[in-house]
Amino acid sequence: LTFNQTNPVINASEIQNNPSLATTVALPVIYSFLFPAGSFGNMLAAWIFSRQALTKRTQYIYLANLVTANLLICSTMPFLAAYFARGYQWTYDSVACRITNHLGTLIMHVSMYVTIIILCSTALSQYSTLKKNCDVQYSQAVSENFYRCVLEKFRQPKFAKYLCIIIWLTVLCITVTAITYNMQVSAMEEFHRCYNIKVEAGEFTTMIAASFATACFFVSFMTVLFSYYSLTRHLSKIQKNTCIGEKHLIYSTVKRNIFVIQMILTVCFLPYHIFRPIFYVLLTNDDCPRLNYLVEIKNFLTCLAAAKSSLDPVITLLLDKTFKKSLYGLFTKSTPEHHKRKAGIFTEETPEM
Repeated sequence: LTFNQTNPVINASEIQNNPSLATTVALPVIYSFLFPAGSFGNMLAAWIFSRQALTKRTQYIYLANLVTANLLICSTMPFLAAYFARGYQWTYDSVACRITNHLGTLIMHVSMYVTIIILCSTALSQYSTLKKNCDVQYSQAVSENFYRCVLEKFRQPKFAKYLCIIIWLTVLCITVTAITYNMQVSAMEEFHRCYNIKVEAGEFTTMIAASFATACFFVSFMTVLFSYYSLTRHLSKIQKNTCIGEKHLIYSTVKRNIFVIQMILTVCFLPYHIFRPIFYVLLTNDDCPRLNYLVEIKNFLTCLAAAKSSLDPVITLLLDKTFKKSLYGLFTKSTPEHHKRKAGIFTEETPEM
């Protein structure tokens, strides 16, 4: 093996790696199960949201973008299943390899980081909703007013629409730039097999883009964590001085929703983003078996992150009572009054996931 001393990413023309059964069997099976479950669940969620929610609701805008990102990730799963099952037999210049490595990677990573940032925005929107309802008597300091104004933006439908557009375009531009550069560099090298460590590791631009994406994830992760911590302290102060009464349900719902977002980021995305810097550091090693294991660990952690897209509808069904009622209402006869009541399920006063 040969490596560029100024670049920790592998610089060999091709490194033969033999994927284990964990890669050629387990990963295709997992993606094959996640694809129909995630596609059906997210299409059903999209159908419910389109029928029951108002497009001008801020919360619906975030939910619609999350469902879109989930469906895009699910659309890559058949290609990923085929890649891990047969990629080591494909030639690098084959159509299947190009689609999986370039288009599939593009869609997967764009949708993944759009999901992460929108989850963070959703948590801020939930938190700001509660602050508006209950934070009337607190300090009117300039810094606090500025903080409150920034939070208030996340509740405005117009701001939410522009924010989501900016998120999609920014993540897309960064990912396209890294992949385009990799394609140009790969064209100058001679690969034989589609599945190899060099392709899995990527070029120097991939490492830079991955470092930036990892930083964005930890910023989002710490923002949600701080929101949950701040909300918990805020509610403790209110409970000491005031009887919460009827609004206790709203407070509990917001706290639960932010906690669920935090758990999604922790369970599905945190392991991948902790391992990714380690992965690039250890790539300088010339031990081929170890490199194979590193690649396989990375792919399984990527699969864990992708699994979030398939589990989203299940989480929403278990935690969101209005979603459950809407789902039930689609398959039962309902009165006009019932339809009218369901039309307002995504209100700002009673925020939902």
